Amino acid sequence: MKHADESTSKIHYICQTYVEQKSGRNRQASLKIGKQFQYSTAAEAQNRAEREALSEDCAGADAYMIEEDPDSGEVGSPNFLVRLGNVPEIDDL
Repeated sequence: MKHADESTSKIHYICQTYVEQKSGRNRQASLKIGKQFQYSTAAEAQNRAEREALSEDCAGADAYMIEEDPDSGEVGSPNFLVRLGNVPEIDDL
């Protein structure tokens, strides 16, 4: 039986890809999110990131997990499983 003060967090495993986007007058390249996939295990997210990073149109890929409090909807900071290729600095996320 669950008590009122107990909370069960939910873990999400995400693969997120990045593509280069040229913008501005000097056409500087910046990164933007390409695709996002959610999986039920860390291995699935990491395997997808590794496959996506090999794609010609993918600049880089992350696989990470985040913890969500379903009661409040708050989501914690990402815990990276793997970062491949050209990915944004952690402070830029």
